[in-house]
Amino acid sequence: MNEVQAILNALSGLRIGPQPEEYEIHDAVARALDAAGIAYVHECRLLPGRRIDFACGSVGVEVKKGRPDGRRLREQLQRYLEQTQLTAMIVVLQRPCHLPESICGKPVHVVALNRLWGVALH
Repeated sequence: MNEVQAILNALSGLRIGPQPEEYEIHDAVARALDAAGIAYVHECRLLPGRRIDFACGSVGVEVKKGRPDGRRLREQLQRYLEQTQLTAMIVVLQRPCHLPESICGKPVHVVALNRLWGVALH
């Protein structure tokens, strides 16, 4: 199993209530990664002014509460994926927004928490 798939599998079991604070989502992601034995750095500094929520080896994990502005999120992900140390990005969203399948030629995967509730609440 590759690095991205292992992280996606770990995050697929996340169960978070419909009104979490962002720190609660961070805690749940950390617990899921720990349970799967996946090493990570929380609040990893890529460059000055560029800090990603989680770096799991060469895979970045970014957490967003609510439904983020798609354009702003794509711009943020592009700044992260321009860095050579990242080869892929996983975005954990409370409510999904449209993102391209790749940015800077690197894959982008979305874990939509509301879909994990069993009912998609848009």
